[in-house]
Amino acid sequence: MDYTAWREILNYSFLGNAVSNYLWFAGILLFGFIFKTLLSRLLSSVLFKIVKRFSHEDNLPEFRRLLIQPLEVILFLLFLYFAFQALKYPLDPTEIRKGDHFIKTFMFRTYQVFVIVALAWVVMRFVDFIGLIFQHRTLQHPSSKLNEQLVPFFRDFTKILVVIFAFLVILGTVFGVNVAGLVAGLGVGGLALAFAAKESLENLLASFTIFLDHPFVVGDLVEVDGITGTIEKIGFRSTRIRTLEKSFVTVPNKSMIDKPLNNLTLRTFRRVQYEVPLTLDTTAAQIRAIATELQQYIDNHPNTNEDGVVRFQTIGPASKNIMVLYFVESMDWAEYLKIKEEITYKVVEVIERHGANYAPTQSVFMQTTGQTPKTAPAQTIATEKATDLA
Repeated sequence: MDYTAWREILNYSFLGNAVSNYLWFAGILLFGFIFKTLLSRLLSSVLFKIVKRFSHEDNLPEFRRLLIQPLEVILFLLFLYFAFQALKYPLDPTEIRKGDHFIKTFMFRTYQVFVIVALAWVVMRFVDFIGLIFQHRTLQHPSSKLNEQLVPFFRDFTKILVVIFAFLVILGTVFGVNVAGLVAGLGVGGLALAFAAKESLENLLASFTIFLDHPFVVGDLVEVDGITGTIEKIGFRSTRIRTLEKSFVTVPNKSMIDKPLNNLTLRTFRRVQYEVPLTLDTTAAQIRAIATELQQYIDNHPNTNEDGVVRFQTIGPASKNIMVLYFVESMDWAEYLKIKEEITYKVVEVIERHGANYAPTQSVFMQTTGQTPKTAPAQTIATEKATDLA
């Protein structure tokens, strides 16, 4: 086929456009589809130079991972725009006028929405990367738990602002809504909105109170409103707590600041208190020797303070009771249990060495007609008060 025939084919007009125009349209789209990934990687490398002063080279792969998808979408939309520019239209497709065909209006406004959404997506990924940089810095300073919880909070808060701004831009640019008038109208209806969202606003303000006053941070063990557990996340509306039973409880932020809150992590010691019941035939010398030896042991223990008390406390109907009270200098739960077990073994050892016996804490009498009362085997235990928490 000679050159003249090819030229006739390329100049053949269909729906107001030559075949060459359609080939340019398809070629631009094909080029954009094939090279959008490569171009997005190059563009991400260029954008990384902007934030390089705040980061280091090791973050480049993470930066590309975050931005490559939204950049691919933007580049494809850009190539789509240039591809449609290769075609001829009776009217400029970028001009939307009253009375235009519905399809033309719908397609152009959809394209505008996609562009704005893609740009907002890129900005949010930038925010994610900045948050990632600050998280890496907090890992270098593990003692600062406050920064560890502030980073995700303000990262999410900034992303919400980006979404709101993008939504307002779509309303104003794409649909021609008077955004200033809309905001003013919201001011008039703000009172009704405030009443409708009263609890949400209270929880949002409570979250700011938590970050300003920081009565607790992520990782603290707290007790609030009958719930004991570890703080895992502080959000805009609620705080997530992992309980001792490993369940996941969501507590409104308002409850976290209105209800009495016990931050168990800030304790300097864990208290242990219980009574050891001895039989009524235990002599005063035995009780004094047991109490004195246990007092010396607790005072000299490397993991307790000097506030421990071992005293002959009360005489009950069936027992003589020695109170054991001490404070364990450890916030680690496993270490606390180990120390508590060690001291309890010592209590048992001292009582047995001095020849004392445990008194029954519960007696059950069974009596039948014409028979003498019989006492069922009694269980002897040292009842511990619920004063130590996990």
